[in-house]
Amino acid sequence: MALNLAPCPPSLKPIQHYLKTATEHETRDPVIAYWCRLTALQTGLGLDKSSKEALAVLLPLMDWLEKTKKEMAGNEAVSNEVVASAHIENHAMKLFLWADKEDRAANFNKNVVKAFYSSGMLFDVLTTFGELTPEVTHHKKYAKWKAAYIHNCLKNGETPVKLVALSMIFQAAQPAVPVNPINNFNTLNIQPSGSGIKLSVEQAAKAQKYCKYAISSLDYDDLPTTILNLNKALHLCQTGTELQ
Repeated sequence: MALNLAPCPPSLKPIQHYLKTATEHETRDPVIAYWCRLTALQTGLGLDKSSKEALAVLLPLMDWLEKTKKEMAGNEAVSNEVVASAHIENHAMKLFLWADKEDRAANFNKNVVKAFYSSGMLFDVLTTFGELTPEVTHHKKYAKWKAAYIHNCLKNGETPVKLVALSMIFQAAQPAVPVNPINNFNTLNIQPSGSGIKLSVEQAAKAQKYCKYAISSLDYDDLPTTILNLNKALHLCQTGTELQ
């Protein structure tokens, strides 16, 4: 069932992203559209549920959700939150992995931006079902950052630079690998692919810290600091020296 809403007033600006994602999935995946709009409603009610402009959006949205829930009552991805959560996460990961593959191949275009952006929004929708796992939280932040970064590069006529693989961020952000007592205490057997570089315990710990700082910076949308720390971690892993 199609939905035409009045333009969102400034007070409801944050829900526009969910509504846009819902519209894009209206035909090809009604389940995604339903949960995106439910998230928009829940978020909108917490922002502004009294102004006339906000109610002109929220009330029709509420009516649509009620009718659609009844119409799709036989669909477990709507009636069962566990099934719904899995459905949304699987779809978000498909978008994310496709965009990440294209990104690694240096195929930078609007479709990649859109896929990263949509996956980030769908990871957000998962908060409807409870707290996100650390892995999903990191995927969400990375997807949103990548979408914004590539979009801005394309807009400014610049070529996006691949800073660091996502898996490297996750792995480096984990607790340091314990050193076996029979091994050399001053070095870890960490060799970045193709570089021949071995990192000392202190260097590995420092690279981990840079990645943790980068992830923390994303929490505050501080992209310059994020990029700086990712570059420091990458340079240290590739060369075994500090980036000055």
